[in-house]
Amino acid sequence: MATVPLLTDEEAPAESRAVFDAIRAARGTDHVNNFWRVLAHDPAALRATWERLQAVMAPGALDPLVKELIYVAVSAANGCGYCVHSHSAAARAKGMTPEMHSELLAVIAMASQTNALATALQVPTDPLFLED
Repeated sequence: MATVPLLTDEEAPAESRAVFDAIRAARGTDHVNNFWRVLAHDPAALRATWERLQAVMAPGALDPLVKELIYVAVSAANGCGYCVHSHSAAARAKGMTPEMHSELLAVIAMASQTNALATALQVPTDPLFLED
């Protein structure tokens, strides 16, 4: 359960409804995710988050599928179930296959294990890995 109510279009401030419309237009859907409906309580934060997400997730040096896979991995590491689900759905929509998902989960699990070992053992970073 959210700590604040999910705002319907009718309940949301006009500024938030404008962002909802932008989300619908960008995604080509009538659905506005619960994440945005919770943020709608603070129209400025909603707009800033939506604009930043659009910029970061746009095609660039990394293609959109790779960005979604990274988002899933970071969300798993941070324990954000909502984000794991929403970005897994976005990754599937951008072409993630079941085999890619399995490999992604294997990489997440491996990184979690080796991160924990390196942290627990306080392994010093090899000078070769440090930038000048």
